[in-house]
Amino acid sequence: MNKKIPLALLSAALLSVTVAGCNPAEKAPQKIDQESSAQMTALDIREAPEGKLPQGVKPSAYHLDLTLDPRKDTFSGRVAIDIQLDQAGNHIWLHGKNLSVTKATAQLADGREVQASYREVLDSGVATVEFSEQLPAGSFTLQMDYAADFDRNLAGLFKVEEQGNAYALAKSESIQARKYLPGFDEPGLKAPFSISLTVPEGYAAISNGPELKRETVPGGMEKVTFATTPPMSTYLLSLSVGPFDVVERAAIPPSKYRKDPIPLRGFARQGRGGDMNYILDITPKMVETFENQLQRPYPFKKLDIIAAPQWPSGATELSAAITYREQRILVGDNPAPGARLALVEVHAHEIAHMWFGNQVTPPWWDDLWLKEGFATWGEPLALRIMEPEGGHDLNAATYAIGAMQLDSLASTRAIREPVSDNNNIRNAYDSITYSKSLGVINMVDNYFGAEKFRPALGRYLEAFNGGEADSPSFYKVIGKETNTPELTETFRSFVEQKGVPQLELALDCSIPAQAKLHVTQSRYKPLGSPIATTAQQWSIPFCFSSDSGTQQCQILTGKEETLELAAGSCPSWVMPNAQGSGYYRWNLPEPQWQALTERFTQFAPTEQLSIIDSAFAAFEAGKLPAPRLLDVVRQSAKADKRQVITMPLRYLRKYRDNYLDDAERLAFLNFAQNLYLPLLSNSASSEDADQQMLHSALLGFMALVAEDPDTRNQLMEKATAFTGFNTERDPQTLNSDLYEAALTVAIQDAGEDFLTHLIKVRTELDDPRFENASANAIGSSNSPKQIETIQKLALSEQMGPRESFAMIRYALAQPLVQEQHWAWLRNNFVQVVDKIPAQIRRHTPAFANAFCDKKQLDELQQLFAQHGKLTPGYQRSLAQTEERIQLCMALQEKGQSLMEALPKSVALANK
Repeated sequence: MNKKIPLALLSAALLSVTVAGCNPAEKAPQKIDQESSAQMTALDIREAPEGKLPQGVKPSAYHLDLTLDPRKDTFSGRVAIDIQLDQAGNHIWLHGKNLSVTKATAQLADGREVQASYREVLDSGVATVEFSEQLPAGSFTLQMDYAADFDRNLAGLFKVEEQGNAYALAKSESIQARKYLPGFDEPGLKAPFSISLTVPEGYAAISNGPELKRETVPGGMEKVTFATTPPMSTYLLSLSVGPFDVVERAAIPPSKYRKDPIPLRGFARQGRGGDMNYILDITPKMVETFENQLQRPYPFKKLDIIAAPQWPSGATELSAAITYREQRILVGDNPAPGARLALVEVHAHEIAHMWFGNQVTPPWWDDLWLKEGFATWGEPLALRIMEPEGGHDLNAATYAIGAMQLDSLASTRAIREPVSDNNNIRNAYDSITYSKSLGVINMVDNYFGAEKFRPALGRYLEAFNGGEADSPSFYKVIGKETNTPELTETFRSFVEQKGVPQLELALDCSIPAQAKLHVTQSRYKPLGSPIATTAQQWSIPFCFSSDSGTQQCQILTGKEETLELAAGSCPSWVMPNAQGSGYYRWNLPEPQWQALTERFTQFAPTEQLSIIDSAFAAFEAGKLPAPRLLDVVRQSAKADKRQVITMPLRYLRKYRDNYLDDAERLAFLNFAQNLYLPLLSNSASSEDADQQMLHSALLGFMALVAEDPDTRNQLMEKATAFTGFNTERDPQTLNSDLYEAALTVAIQDAGEDFLTHLIKVRTELDDPRFENASANAIGSSNSPKQIETIQKLALSEQMGPRESFAMIRYALAQPLVQEQHWAWLRNNFVQVVDKIPAQIRRHTPAFANAFCDKKQLDELQQLFAQHGKLTPGYQRSLAQTEERIQLCMALQEKGQSLMEALPKSVALANK
């Protein structure tokens, strides 16, 4: 549905027409004749689409020829788009942002050339092309010559400089291709691309198709021509140029599902090609694993892995040219366990995208889950086969549970929710789309069985191969293939509505031989939540177990249901989420909580995770007393798995930051020491990767949250030795998993001079992971004397756009200097927005996520009332941040009760 521009905005829109090409690139405004001018005047720009483009105009092919020299500030070229026009017309709508179009013509099927004019109409990048005469229905080719600046904030076709070299890279997702390509920048408008790039001689050039040839051209340049791609969306378009190291690997061999080998290459900035070995080593097996699980061949002719010197997100699934922020994958040959885990997870996600999103594409952003959700689910799907003992199912469970935090807000969104405005598209990229979808898909896969669900999933990929499919199309194919209406209804109920189901359970043993379980479902609602009480219901795959040894399963569809226990007799305990795969929370009467807590270590690790999450959820809803919650936390520390032990840590940090009085700090420290120092000692010399990650996590918690003096001293010594502060530098003292915690402690404890030293070391060490971690650590300074230095650094050229965003976020979470940083942010908001990546400006309200105060809430609202227009799409982030602050204030009494219960909990633990 196309929204109309309010009349009040018409004058501003008309002004934008007159400066449509206004950017610092060279301008050569196109001349138009009087007839063309009359056509332009007749067009009512209030009809400009704020969301989807009107139907009836579709590209059938792109022919793109660009000159890209990253040593310069601008680029230029020509695009010819073959277009099918369903009805005669004198204009079309398309996309373009900050482009200077110097010539536009339409080549008709009969050979005639019709003059055209291009102008940008909306700030979101909606543009129009108007023709000097009406075009007949049918096919024509729109040709445009244009130029633009390289972006400097990691959006569209951007330029970065590292170690004295310049690189150009295209970040196209989600609607950024329009910043370097006038065209149809929607996922469902797929078309093949024929691309040629003229680049400096000897520079690597990367795109989606295999390189076909290189030709020398005047001016020390080469023209690189690539093979035509299959039909693809603009958001998957890859263009990268620079003096990259190129790492050639043996082609991925043919497989059961694919007859041709896949050429495999890695690209890293100059001098870092050797650090690509790890990711290139695991790629062939990962591709083969996905082919086997999906029973479908890898869908492209080559696979390039690109380590971008800077990138606004962790990675992007550009077709056959997957591009990563370099610190995610430049890990050397022997990466730290946490760095290695992050690498294999993100790589599995992006490889999965070659099928989910690239081969089969959602037609619009409201169905983003069909690519991001299934790619997230694809991570453990492949990794548990490649690394059976890697704990990947547990990692997936923690991600799904993590999504419940966002899904508990009234201001959350459904997995599938209408997107009617270009400015709101990026808001769909959140943990609801990624991790809630993972949880829902995993629940369906586990309940209905992989043998039923996965072949149907393969049929879905086959049915829409090379095209696009929305949620109704997905439901239809899955329902037909499985012949299970309950399966599709489960998907619909969880995908189409927001919120976390909450199950209240009560045992009925009034007739001992006929025990029953009463279950009531509602939407989870924490204390202080504005969520309205409604009749919201889900179709929930529900499995529970008890001391009978029997697991019972049933689809819950009613508001209230009564289940007869198969064993008949009254059980001593009931586990309401058997196997821990259900995406819901649950609560029991306190005696039943006690029974579960007492046998906590006997449950499966995924069930333990469900117990921990539901216990904290019940506490924050006012239904579980603090002592019982602390029992659960104590039991979690006795578990065997890292993910279970560490799950309560983020809650404990939240309660300490917001509800801990100075008088209770010693009790908090004693509580943490009792639970976690023995685990630290046991894991200190372990060779097991999971134990090493546990050790790193607990070191960080004990030092930064519990403020254990010995742990802080240990980390400070590591940080000062690693950076060579007042000593000779020893690079072996610190692995990358501990960079952030150790550097943060050193910033806070090693003296004022360490900040100056660390800033200097950042210019000397070529280590992307260190660069990221040190920026976070600098932001974590709690010294008032360093405030001005940090604020200047955040806006300086010394700090990359992503690092600046993170540094400011960390600074605003430091209680001792929070107020000063908050005042600075409000006074310098325009400069901050200009500094940080365009893609994440909508997240700026989240700078206030650490607040728990009415005064700061009011100031946040005032800030965005004044400056919200600078960060399009901010409204959802603002609503969620406001709600988090309000919930934090509402939990004050309960949070304090938990802190006050700590001494008694320590005493009980020491008995």
